[in-house]
Amino acid sequence: MKKKILLVDDKATIGKVAGVYLGKDYDFTYREDPIKAIEWLNEGNIPDLIISDIRMPLMTGDEFLRYMKNNELFKSIPIVMLSSEESTTERIRLLEEGAEDYILKPFNPLELKVRIKKIID
Repeated sequence: MKKKILLVDDKATIGKVAGVYLGKDYDFTYREDPIKAIEWLNEGNIPDLIISDIRMPLMTGDEFLRYMKNNELFKSIPIVMLSSEESTTERIRLLEEGAEDYILKPFNPLELKVRIKKIID
């Protein structure tokens, strides 16, 4: 049985690219914002890993990470944060808040795959 990955990013192209690379090995789901992702999770879907962008409208990736880590049902799901900002301060803060990893955009899809594999396989 394939492990499940949820990607949350407001840019559909990121969803498509990640889907191409991850869809072969994982049960891949894409949601364009954290609100839709939370709705999907509350329907009983529990992924093995979540990848979330940081800069999104409606709810930021930071807020989504805090929501997930403060929710008893979801706090054990590993979360990998994506950002287009190279900020050591932000990276450290998000890792301290519970993110499993922090990957810069644009990312190499093969590197993303390797990092995911190290976390959930």
